[in-house]
Amino acid sequence: MYRLMSRAASSGYTGLHPRCFSSYACYSMSMYSERLQVLIDRQQRNRLETVAAERETSVATLVREAIDLAFPARHEVRAAAGARILAAPEMDVPDDVGDLLHELDELRGQRR
Repeated sequence: MYRLMSRAASSGYTGLHPRCFSSYACYSMSMYSERLQVLIDRQQRNRLETVAAERETSVATLVREAIDLAFPARHEVRAAAGARILAAPEMDVPDDVGDLLHELDELRGQRR
């Protein structure tokens, strides 16, 4: 498919979507193997179509992105949690393990 797009671009053919020749990736339907039908109301459909037009993308792409945002893969959730821990500022920790456990217990009690 890339050769076809390159050949089309070099010959001046403009029938393909202009984003296919930019830094964006162009996907074909053969990349997806699952089909899903979801019923939505007219207002939801209008919102999706409006945003898709603004972003110059498809409604299907918006739905796939929304699924990934709402339900990230478990490894992504764990990676994000690890990144937050590593980005946290350093703090003083008691030398005595007993003091540390007591402090942690107090903090856990405050969260309840």
